[in-house]
Amino acid sequence: MTKNMATDQRTPELSAWAGASAILFDLDGVLTPTATVHEQAWQELFESYLASQPQVAGYSESDYFDHIDGKPRFDGVRDFLASRGIVLPEGPTDDDPANITVQGLGNRKNGIFNNIVSAGVEPFEGSVRFLAAALDRGLKVAVVSSSRNAPAVLEAAGLSRHFPVVVDGVVAAREGLPGKPSPATYEYAATLLDLPSEECVVVEDAVSGVQAGNAGSFHSVVGVDRGAGRQTLFDAGATVVVNELDELL
Repeated sequence: MTKNMATDQRTPELSAWAGASAILFDLDGVLTPTATVHEQAWQELFESYLASQPQVAGYSESDYFDHIDGKPRFDGVRDFLASRGIVLPEGPTDDDPANITVQGLGNRKNGIFNNIVSAGVEPFEGSVRFLAAALDRGLKVAVVSSSRNAPAVLEAAGLSRHFPVVVDGVVAAREGLPGKPSPATYEYAATLLDLPSEECVVVEDAVSGVQAGNAGSFHSVVGVDRGAGRQTLFDAGATVVVNELDELL
């Protein structure tokens, strides 16, 4: 089966994962509502930073989806700053969050995010139902996230036991894998599951993640519309777009 479902006689929602062997889930915005926490943390970070740059346009809600959503943290910092014509020193990976560098700002954002999620995370009910159905049908599952906090978020959401394979920002850096919209992290997850990409469904809510799935030879790409917009996700290469994953059941 390919990403083009036009000739399938079943509904697109069903055919999008029929015959697949594995589901590769993005985390934030797909399994857990932490995408909104990331969005809040980025807004707090850049509003604070831009307050010292009065000649530069302020942060707006669209900036998250245009420059940051779904990307590795430090890529998000670079791409947002580039949208304002700002270039900062990189700094070391463990740079102090107080420093005005790419790594420093990224680490500051991480601290803001962790403070918010420390109270716990409630996963999306529809996503939990879909995950349970996939496991009941014998499909393998993995999480593929740009976030370096993926294991902690999965633990906070009570989902970690279901995912022996997690390819997050730490794994990507260790293995030298480019972040989304490259398909490399999803392809690596398929390899860890000992499956060809063609048998794996990618599930994403971010444009860059959908583009990553579309760029690889995957079974299909399911877009979950958490704010990016249905047509935007289709334009990025989604096979089908749903509001909640249990629509696929």
